[in-house]
Formats: sequence, structure tokens, C-alpha cells
Amino acid sequence: MQLKDKIAIVVGAGQSAGETIGNGRATAIRFARAGAQVLLVDKDVASAEETARMIAQEKGSASVLGADITIEGDCRAIAETCVQRYGRIDVLHNNVGTLRGDGGSVDLSSEDWQRLMDINLKGLFLTCKFVLPVMRAQRSGVVVNISSTAAVCFRPRTLAYKIAKAGINALTQNLALENAPYGVRVNAILPGLMDTPMAIESRVQDQGVNRNALRQERAEQVPLEQKMGSAWDVAAAAVFLASDEAKYITGILLPVDGGLSARVG
Repeated sequence: MQLKDKIAIVVGAGQSAGETIGNGRATAIRFARAGAQVLLVDKDVASAEETARMIAQEKGSASVLGADITIEGDCRAIAETCVQRYGRIDVLHNNVGTLRGDGGSVDLSSEDWQRLMDINLKGLFLTCKFVLPVMRAQRSGVVVNISSTAAVCFRPRTLAYKIAKAGINALTQNLALENAPYGVRVNAILPGLMDTPMAIESRVQDQGVNRNALRQERAEQVPLEQKMGSAWDVAAAAVFLASDEAKYITGILLPVDGGLSARVG
């Protein structure tokens, strides 16, 4: 078991409603299957509790904590609660993100810009801010941040999301070098066009597009067999990066995108 006896925090362990599974829930389940004890953090406690039930059905170990990562005190509580419950923090997996309310350069409101920055970038910084001192004291630990290929590829009407994800890439590399002397590794995963509730349902609801047509349009853009990926693909990469199999890997930005970001020109 790749994460046997590890203590892992999954921030964003619930998910928005939809027909498929989200990245955070899939990763929490895979962490538990790999032997980790998992602290499931989400603003939507009921959704995190559903993830916990799914893990329990497979005889895994998890507990739930409600938190809003845009609030600094809640992020402090995430680290403190994990140490109180489990005694240490081996893995921090940052998965929270949203597209809702995004737009283009002339129609995106300043209020939505700030809200998207707070959720997609500031919150990730704050969870790291309070977890990293624990990992430094242990002289070990792994942070896995969920970014997006949107940071490096153009996608219409995702301006604030793109800039926030580019910020995650820069933050990941900076944190990797800053914390390397303490034995702490920091990496990011860049999912591509994935079939997850956040990617599909938000566009169906906000833009009124046909769900099946949207899925087909997205799939046709993917070089690898013209198929979207799933949250399980992201979760598999997360397990690897969190495990000792990746012990010499830090500061990388790993696309999980079926070759989407390799297309240049």
C-alpha cells in the first residue's frame, strides 16, 4: 500500500452535484485505499460526510472537518485539527477550485475576479501557510496542489481561473524550493479536459449548453483517443506524488491531460 500509515488532508474532499465523481472525492478514496488515514475538509460538510461514508464502505479510515479556505482562521484550524486527531501531517492535497462567475477581459466583474482569486489561489496559500510549519518540524511531508492546464492553454471565458491557476504553478515551484531543505516536497497536477461535475455542471447551468454536446465538444479536443479524463486519473497521479515512490520529485507541474498541453501552435 503506497500510503500505508500516512496521515493525509484532502481539502475539497466533497464535490458539487453531478453525474460523475469529482477530483477531491476520488483522491480521498484513493488515498484511503492506499492505506492513508484521511482528514476530509470541505465547506460543504454533508458532501464530505458522503465521501467519508464511501471510504467507510471500503473499510478505510477518514474523518470530516468543515472549513472555508478563504477564512484564515479556518485554514489554521485545518492544520491544528489534523495534528490533534492524528499527531502529524504527511500529505496536504489542495483541491478546492471554482469556475462559477468567470468571464472574459471586458465582462468579468471586479467582485467575481476577487472571489475567484480568493477561492482558487488565496485559499491554497493559506492551507500551505499553516500546514508547512508542521511538516518542517517533522522534516518530512508532501504537498500536492491541483492546478489546471488552463494555466498554460487558452480557454474562453476563464480569465480569473486561468490567472489563479498560473499563480498556483508559481507558488508550487517557490514552495518546493523554499521547503526542500526541510525534506518537504511540493508538486502540482494540471488536469486537462476532465469529465467532472465542476467542469461539466457549472457550464451546463451557467451557459445553458447541452450536457452531451458539451462532453462531445471537449472530448474532441483531446489528442489521446479523443476522450476526456476522469477524476480517477487525477487521483492516480496524486497517490503517486504523495507516495515515497516520488521521493526525489519536487517542484514539478504534472499535466494529466491526454496530451492537450503538448499541442503547440
